[in-house]
Amino acid sequence: MNPSPAVIPVVPSVAPAISMQALRFTWPGQQQPALALDSLQVASGEHVFVSGPSGSGKSTLLAAIGGIVVPQGGQVAVLGQNLHTLSAARRDRFRVDHIGFIFQQFNLLPYLSIIDNVLLPCQFSAYRKERARQQGADLTAVAQALLAALDLAPTLWQRPVTQLSIGQQQRVAAARALIGRPEIIVADEPTSALDSDRQQGFLDLLQRECAQSGAALVFVSHDQRLAERFDRRIALEQINHAARPEEAA
Repeated sequence: MNPSPAVIPVVPSVAPAISMQALRFTWPGQQQPALALDSLQVASGEHVFVSGPSGSGKSTLLAAIGGIVVPQGGQVAVLGQNLHTLSAARRDRFRVDHIGFIFQQFNLLPYLSIIDNVLLPCQFSAYRKERARQQGADLTAVAQALLAALDLAPTLWQRPVTQLSIGQQQRVAAARALIGRPEIIVADEPTSALDSDRQQGFLDLLQRECAQSGAALVFVSHDQRLAERFDRRIALEQINHAARPEEAA
């Protein structure tokens, strides 16, 4: 069996969790940039609420943080690592080691059980696997504890995710992002399918887990009622020059 690729080292925590400078990104085939940011930083352990109307660049911002896209200009540094200096494969490795994503469309694998979906990051990352083992007796127990905290009953844990409601799938996606305590959690509209009570419980768990591990949290939502729970709010349309029609010329 081939050994797992080495974990890409990160700069000690004196570096910001996320640092963007003079960032410019345009999607292929488009004339107008999707992102034009002078500067954006998120400190290690900081919880940031990001809002903005459709077209303000929220999804592109998250893709840049994860190294899913590489900007044509400027720099994105995550945990002190300049992402543009890494190959696509090494960016993928860095992302699974250090960033937990809660996708708006969940991206769960329909042919796996709930437990196996939660454990996926530990299958792809030896680093996340080892950190998860520090959380409990074994990996399955850690996954079960996260699911229980997210109000998913044990009777559901071995079911395929296709048998769950949208709200339940959203909570499975959150447990998958949190396992192994990555240094950064990126959440794209993670409470959109939850009722009010479960929304508050979800946020309690998410922020508690991030606080315990010292993770930075970048939380994108249209629900302005949630903003007061965060250290800082970023209105993306105010800092993304590409989102301002008067600057498009």
